[in-house]
Amino acid sequence: MKLATLKSQSRDGSLVVVSRDLKYFVPVPAISPNLQTALDNWGTVAPLLNHVYDSLNKGEIERKLPFDASLCMSPLPRAYQWADGSAYVNHVELVRKARGAEIPQSFWSDPLIYQGGSDNFIGPTDDIEVRSESWGIDFEAEIAAITGDVPMGATSEQAEEAIKLLLLVNDVSLRNLIPAELGKGFGFFQSKPSSAFSPVAVTPDELGQAWHNSRVHLPLCSYLNQSLFGCPNAGEDMIFSFADLISHAAKTRPLAAGTIIGSGTVSNKQELAYGSSIEQGGVGYSCIAELRMIETINNGKPCTEFMRFGDEIAIEMKDQAGSSVFGKIIQTVREYQTDKS
Repeated sequence: MKLATLKSQSRDGSLVVVSRDLKYFVPVPAISPNLQTALDNWGTVAPLLNHVYDSLNKGEIERKLPFDASLCMSPLPRAYQWADGSAYVNHVELVRKARGAEIPQSFWSDPLIYQGGSDNFIGPTDDIEVRSESWGIDFEAEIAAITGDVPMGATSEQAEEAIKLLLLVNDVSLRNLIPAELGKGFGFFQSKPSSAFSPVAVTPDELGQAWHNSRVHLPLCSYLNQSLFGCPNAGEDMIFSFADLISHAAKTRPLAAGTIIGSGTVSNKQELAYGSSIEQGGVGYSCIAELRMIETINNGKPCTEFMRFGDEIAIEMKDQAGSSVFGKIIQTVREYQTDKS
């Protein structure tokens, strides 16, 4: 099943069912006004939504409304909770190695996770508005899971059962603000502005054999200014599965339906000089920072700049048949204008 949220007068948008080929949609106000309400009542609502989805794909419902990602908000325009992990320890290892430090051994067995801002996500085609280029604007291509209710102390098995939907993320980061902020010893805040999510959220069964061991085994591709920047496989080198991350997050608290858990930057460990760009024959990277780490390790300093106003980032995942699974995140970096009149 594929679901999206269209822009409307409500800040939570309007829930729609989207065809498997992402060409058409059907509003479902009589079933659920928005995605959060659907998640709150998933046991009752999901079968009704799935019936509409099957009917739409079979042509039993008239396909008169073309689906357009520019009409979409993020599937959850705001969420009760957004917690982002770092399941690809290779990414963390490169960060430390670029500083001449080793990662603690515990990082391979105890997941990293931080609490992000969830009150105001931006849509999949909305501009990334930033006040200053000097803050080090970067994208981060990730996958995320949306959960139902998760009990405190949930096992990995219970956590996997709680995964209702999957979606893509652009976890925007302001790299030049991070060091001073983390140096305070209290985590991210200003350096992590609003994230954006893919136009469509899908149930895990939509991925077929690509979904197993609570991981998505497909390449996640990022295009910077329309050039392929990275296409690492999201199922490889994911040390902690989504079930592991959700269970970790629920160790001391229950998670409410609608909680979003991110994978962290998708990163594959590559043999050539700790990684290789697309141009060098590798799978590239899911953020500019990782390329800069490689440059620092190999050359003593980075040479690739972070994003500038006017730069465009697109993030997409295709299945083995070459069809887009979640639709495409495609955003342009713009200077924030205080006067919106």
